[in-house]
Amino acid sequence: MKPPLETREAFFMKYVITEIRDRIGYIILNRPDKRNALNSEFVSELKISIKSFENNSEVRALILKSAGEVFCAGADLAYLQQLQNYTYEENLTDSKNLAELFKMIYSFPKPVISLVNGAALAGGCGLATVCDICFATPSSTFGYTEAKIGFIPAIVMVFLKKKVGESISKKLLFTGEVFKADKALEYGLITEIVEADKISEYTHQWVLNMIESSSGNSINMIKQMYNSIDSLNLDDVINYACEMNAKARETDDCKRGISSFLNKQKISW
Repeated sequence: MKPPLETREAFFMKYVITEIRDRIGYIILNRPDKRNALNSEFVSELKISIKSFENNSEVRALILKSAGEVFCAGADLAYLQQLQNYTYEENLTDSKNLAELFKMIYSFPKPVISLVNGAALAGGCGLATVCDICFATPSSTFGYTEAKIGFIPAIVMVFLKKKVGESISKKLLFTGEVFKADKALEYGLITEIVEADKISEYTHQWVLNMIESSSGNSINMIKQMYNSIDSLNLDDVINYACEMNAKARETDDCKRGISSFLNKQKISW
């Protein structure tokens, strides 16, 4: 049995709680009375929270989870009503705010893992989508429901197509269907299904095992490559891969890892 997890709260905001446990940064959606529904202030707080962990050498990975019984129900009603009175320029600014959040999560230099327990709908489903890995409970539901109210899931579409492909992404976006975790796993949207009473500890232990068994520098470089290769043609991708391979060999982590392997010594990351 492992010793109790050490917890240290980093700071508290109106809608978001952050903390650090075992070199894992936690970002907790904390608006359970409104089903963790998003508004512009909530999105801005999430961006601040993510940024706070980027250069924190204590943090090797992030877990995004929620308080309450819903992961995130998308935009809240008051926010949607407010948008009806926005000018095009105001709507564009607001759209860019959400796009910056999704891009920050997707491009974050350290692994970001979402823990979904409950409904993840519309923008909330987008949050789960842009994470590197997603664990979900069996009863969790997912859906890009924007088309049902005459809206479009324009920003998440960019990331969803990369994750599940064009055919599946069109099916989900055209219909706005709400589907359970088993379908999400079949589509490749989530990584694993875990029982609700075990998912918090399971996710934490999985991330802890990852950061203890793999070089942080190696993981960061892998993420950097994923974020770069889609914009390159095949020859450029291969050249880029060779350059990154060569750079990785020069890092202290690689030298330590090879030395430990050759000397049959266990390495601790």
